[in-house]
Amino acid sequence: MYLYHLTLQQATGIVSAINGNFSGGKIQEIVVARGKILSLLRPDDLASEFGNHALYQFQAIGDEPDVESSSSTLMETEEGFQPVFFQPRGLKNLVRIDQAESLMPIMDMKIANLFEEETPQIFTLCGRGPRSSLRILRPGLAISEMAVSQLPGVPSAVWTVKKNVNDAFDAYIVVSFANATLVLSIGETVEEVSDSGFLDTTPSLAVSLIGDDSLMQVHPNGIRHIREDGRINEWRTPGKRTIVKVGSNGLQVVIALSGGELIYFEVDMTGQLMEVEKHEMSGDVACLDIAPVPEGRQRSRFLAVGSYDNTIRILSLDPDDCMQILSVQSVSSPPESLLFLEVKASVGGEDGADHPASLFLNTGLQNGVLFRTVVDMVTGQLSDSRSRFLGLRAPKLFSVKVRGRPAMLCLSSRPWLGYIHQGHFLLTPLSYETLEFAASFSSDQCAEGVVAVAGDALRVFTIERLGETFNETAIPLRYTPRKFVLQPKRKLLVIIESDQGSFMAEEREAVRKEFFEAAGMGENGNGNVDQMENGGDDEDKEDPLCDEQYGYPKAESSKWVSCIRVLDPRTATTTCLLELQDNEAAFSVCTVNFHDKEYGTLLAVGTAKGLQFWPKRSLVSGFIHIYRFLEDGRSLELLHKTQVEGVPLALSQFQGRLLAGIGPVLRLYDLGKKRLLRKCENKLFPNTIVSIQTYRDRIYVGDIQESFHFCKYRRDENQLYIFADDVVPRWLTASYHIDFDTMAGADKFGNVYFVRLSQDVSDEIEEDPTGGKIKWEQGRLNGAPNKVEEIVQFHIGDVVTCLQKSSLIPGGGECVLYGTVMGSLGALLPFVSRDDVDFFSHLEMHMRQEHPPLCGRDHMAYRSAYFPVKDVIDGDLCEQFPTLPLDLQRKIADELDRTPGEILKKLEEVRNKII
Repeated sequence: MYLYHLTLQQATGIVSAINGNFSGGKIQEIVVARGKILSLLRPDDLASEFGNHALYQFQAIGDEPDVESSSSTLMETEEGFQPVFFQPRGLKNLVRIDQAESLMPIMDMKIANLFEEETPQIFTLCGRGPRSSLRILRPGLAISEMAVSQLPGVPSAVWTVKKNVNDAFDAYIVVSFANATLVLSIGETVEEVSDSGFLDTTPSLAVSLIGDDSLMQVHPNGIRHIREDGRINEWRTPGKRTIVKVGSNGLQVVIALSGGELIYFEVDMTGQLMEVEKHEMSGDVACLDIAPVPEGRQRSRFLAVGSYDNTIRILSLDPDDCMQILSVQSVSSPPESLLFLEVKASVGGEDGADHPASLFLNTGLQNGVLFRTVVDMVTGQLSDSRSRFLGLRAPKLFSVKVRGRPAMLCLSSRPWLGYIHQGHFLLTPLSYETLEFAASFSSDQCAEGVVAVAGDALRVFTIERLGETFNETAIPLRYTPRKFVLQPKRKLLVIIESDQGSFMAEEREAVRKEFFEAAGMGENGNGNVDQMENGGDDEDKEDPLCDEQYGYPKAESSKWVSCIRVLDPRTATTTCLLELQDNEAAFSVCTVNFHDKEYGTLLAVGTAKGLQFWPKRSLVSGFIHIYRFLEDGRSLELLHKTQVEGVPLALSQFQGRLLAGIGPVLRLYDLGKKRLLRKCENKLFPNTIVSIQTYRDRIYVGDIQESFHFCKYRRDENQLYIFADDVVPRWLTASYHIDFDTMAGADKFGNVYFVRLSQDVSDEIEEDPTGGKIKWEQGRLNGAPNKVEEIVQFHIGDVVTCLQKSSLIPGGGECVLYGTVMGSLGALLPFVSRDDVDFFSHLEMHMRQEHPPLCGRDHMAYRSAYFPVKDVIDGDLCEQFPTLPLDLQRKIADELDRTPGEILKKLEEVRNKII
């Protein structure tokens, strides 16, 4: 098995320094005392151990005469170290100006499509204590909606246009309806105008700036040219023919008439639109577009025409060979939309000016595929074709601006954005509703935005956090989340939360109220204004004792608080919250359907009472609670709880019964009237069971420090047998069942590994009718009679806390996703062909030699930090190929007998299989 490893989101580091990138971020003052620099007044990055990282701005250094201070020499007295008490207040010397969202630490993760969208959502439990949250991740970029306005009808198209090529902002928004055109003026407010010169009694096919200072409106019966001085020139279509398609780039215009005739116009030296050439196509034109005018040129040479015969033709617009066909490309479906995109790739973080631009022709096909080809800048030949399925609707393509560079907006069953980020061309979905038509939008309030129509509404929005793979929705939780399960029928989440050394919510509220009354403040904490007048955030002004900032009050270490929460992720509401009493804490949870029982799906929760870890691990007792969902499916009712001798760290349903891992004991329970009933158990596990996975009659048990054990349940004997285990003592932190003979696991030293039972041993176990072989066979190496083999080994460098097999995109490859303590998400994708394995193995080898890590550590040694890396290609290293200098890219490509373009295409194909 060969896997391709790729990190999808890395949320581990401190916030990126942006000191030089905004006006208030430069060093403002150097404070010197006694000849030493004490501080630089600039924005500082603050990395949080749990939760989001913050970016703070210094606005003072606390040198006012009335500054309160608290200190202690920490001298030990008879009573020990005495704490220093102080009065919390809002921030005075710092103000938070930004924060980077972080998932750290990810405690548990599930991938499911609970919202019935095109792609599944990733549900993660994150944080600790008051910063705990459930994060719902959707693949795509976040959208900030600026305005939504209802229109008098259902529009068919929208454009924005400037009055002059040198204007910074757009002047008009033009909206086309079935029988009219609406013109809106952009200023402090957006309002309808009637003196713009546009014809408002007909629908529009295209609106754009033509020349330096003229406006053009194309409608079915002609072209309306509006000069700067108000003069209007009209060109009418010949006979009864109508215009069906339009392409323009500001200096050139091509229209397609019904029947397939093309007419080409150019702007002459006086700014007049002049007819240049006609060309008759063999059939109706499906779509067309003109390439942008290269810098320093008067015209673009290339016109792309899509036909209903599944072909795309590149035609010349040069005077010498005007309307001559340069190349033809066959596609799998009739084209719906065409867009030329000129891209200057950014290499190594530079602006890319030293590198030649590439011209791409993007085609939206009616089968929902985006087809992308490279256009030769000299000959017009098409090459290096790539395709990607975007949705069930034919993509419509529009040119927009992203960070001052041209980008592509694709509107299918959901919107997509194609843009260059750090040397990569990224095609990423937007987390927004389905749009019909869009255009770039620039105004004084919104420098880079998009105006779009959806239904009967006009929407203006901006795209945030470019380069990120996911956008997230955070739902706060009460205590540190431990695990959660899905309630499949109602599509609810059941979350268990617990904290050590803390007070229950009711106790904290009572103490808070007492403090506010003693300080002469209201219950919401707004009484003492002096404390908060210079505070940082609005949240702090509302509550000077903000738990998120200061944490929960501490209690003795033997005190636990815990709750069970039923949450509806679609409405972000908690439908049921049960606080556990009597110093109990929940550690495991699962849903279970007992056979021949009337309750349906039940919830099993493993708890421990009075658990302590120091100076010696001890507990009063453990319990397994059984809850049933009430008729509404959104509330819980306790049926009974069963006392056990240890902490039940693992629970799982198995053949209509409940499997529980209680210390070193694997026990099978059935449901009784007043408690769970023991059916059988196995006490031969070495330490503590922390995970249980089941498939048919096999049970895959994870031990806390002895890796995996493969077990088999024989119903006729009512016995659990261990028939295979691992030879390497792994400290398990996560596990997942891959197939009948394969398990994936992660250990606390940052390794991910796969183990597999050999096929002959597996067949022997399954073909043994009496079970005598597994019952009487002698153990090996102080363990089970058979040993699993390690087939994959890779050092992540971060403690993996959860694993799951899933597919993030429709029709994409199924991969193993993981989450880590430091908040990163990654994927392991299996290769399906030997050619891919050979190609990426050699690319990784060359990248190791030509692109060593910044810190100088050998890449192979790092990925083999604890065990030799085995059968995993480091996709993160391969993905750095586009950032290399062009000469180094060519050198590596020559060694691989490929071109740099072919390598980039291969990298893009593999990434598109994951996300």
